[in-house]
Amino acid sequence: MPQFIKEGVNISNSPTSGLWCETCHNTAEWPAVYALETVTFPSGAKVGFAEKPSANLCLNCHQGRESTVSVDRAIGEAGDDDVVEGLSFRNVHYFAAGATMFGTDVKGVYEYEGKTYAGQNAHVAGFSTCVDCHDVHGLEVKAQTCQGCHQTNDPETIRIKLLEDYDGDGATEGIAGEVETLVEKLYESIKDYSVEQGNPLVYDSHTYPYFFNDTNANGEVDSDEANYANGYKSWTPRLLRAAYNYQYAMKDPGAFAHNPTYILQVLFDSIEDVGGDVTGLVRP
Repeated sequence: MPQFIKEGVNISNSPTSGLWCETCHNTAEWPAVYALETVTFPSGAKVGFAEKPSANLCLNCHQGRESTVSVDRAIGEAGDDDVVEGLSFRNVHYFAAGATMFGTDVKGVYEYEGKTYAGQNAHVAGFSTCVDCHDVHGLEVKAQTCQGCHQTNDPETIRIKLLEDYDGDGATEGIAGEVETLVEKLYESIKDYSVEQGNPLVYDSHTYPYFFNDTNANGEVDSDEANYANGYKSWTPRLLRAAYNYQYAMKDPGAFAHNPTYILQVLFDSIEDVGGDVTGLVRP
């Protein structure tokens, strides 16, 4: 990362075993961390935590590798429901929490035209950056700090100010549960759409390229289906957008905390656009 901060690019280097002290700390001014005012995201947006610039280091890695901009660029002028030869899945990469936190300011998810989306989740003073809520070395969530305001140290049970039953299941639950249900609904909607298109797909979160042909049309990913050679290639623009957002939600398991309004909006819009039933669901 020091090279990237200085030059704006990386060159080939020998693989390392992970993060080292000097990844974040400037050895010339030890123990100061590298100072960054802003970070450039895949969409081209430049943002940063003005009140705590040290947290901007986190954004260099946790920004993802795709955005609304790159997905639209890949799709071009193709019709929404046309299978496009050569169109391939766009993978956001892993733990794009920084993109989630800044919401529509950086457009890390696929945002649908004509819809409005939440921007940066500022939360409250003292708890609005990566390093406020995560241990900077162990990376664990400082869950005990939630207790003061939320009367719980389990982030998954927190509802904050979002009081609607967004997933329409009638259950009183934390926002994490609301998001989880919508993620499940989106996957079912994606599969239904692919079946209607005549090219059923399935998903495996642990195997690249993640989406595969459902060769026996049983709606489940089987061991002989989850392999690179069987990677899904019958993408329509509509399917790609929804699948991209599904993968995004799967690869940021803390999205419910990083920016709950944003991820709920994105999931609702994805379900709706791909033809899923949004009866009973609430878009914040």
